[in-house]
Amino acid sequence: MHETERHRVIIAAVQTRAVATVADLCEVTGSSEATIRRDIAALHLRGDVRRVRGGAEAVNPPEQTALMGRPFAVNETINIEQKRAIARAASELCNDGEPIIINGGTTTYQMVHHLTSRRLSVFTNSFAIAEYLIHNSRNSVVIPGGTVYREQNVILSPFGGVVASHFYAKRMFIGCQGIGEHGLMEADPMVVQSELGLIGQADELIVLADSSKFSGRSSLILCGLDRIAAVVTDAGIRDEDRQMLETAGVRLIVAETTAQADKQSTVA
Repeated sequence: MHETERHRVIIAAVQTRAVATVADLCEVTGSSEATIRRDIAALHLRGDVRRVRGGAEAVNPPEQTALMGRPFAVNETINIEQKRAIARAASELCNDGEPIIINGGTTTYQMVHHLTSRRLSVFTNSFAIAEYLIHNSRNSVVIPGGTVYREQNVILSPFGGVVASHFYAKRMFIGCQGIGEHGLMEADPMVVQSELGLIGQADELIVLADSSKFSGRSSLILCGLDRIAAVVTDAGIRDEDRQMLETAGVRLIVAETTAQADKQSTVA
């Protein structure tokens, strides 16, 4: 991750919790401890964050407690071409008339552009996805009750969801913090609680994860690979990760970016 992008992530991260530790920032940026400490020092001198023992805090801490993980606005710009390609391939798995769940996230959000002409029943905990589909499609849109977490653009409730527990879905489309041999990983306990309830309402779980997510790790495991029907990713996936999914019996769908498709067309 480039220095400018790391700085954006660090500034956003300290706005989502009382103190962002060096370990937290290493995890969300994929950088070394030494790099993060240098970044904190530089941002402290600029007045963008306040350096504290073991990490950094916001100069003006937010009033609302936020979720762990990078904010939607930061994640949205990372690997955007891959995310668009993955979302396009995932949307091709949707059939008119089917009920589906689209979980909040920057990759799943990209699906909305391919669903504008569809007639689906969509349950989503993403404020952004719901708003787009309401204004740009004739899909039926269902949202849960709860609190809107602005940074991640999702709606979550600590008390569970009555609506979600009665919504059946043919497929659920979901992103993740990371994916490995132990399964899907997420960063925040409240997100895990919400997603576990939704996973149980769907016949098939479809994971949208760009190839960098196979290197991502978190301490919270959402579900094992045996619960996943398919993973949609990009051509950057490593051979060992392909083998891991094949061994687990998970269908792999590799999406081509527009640049890759154009290159192949030129060669042909």
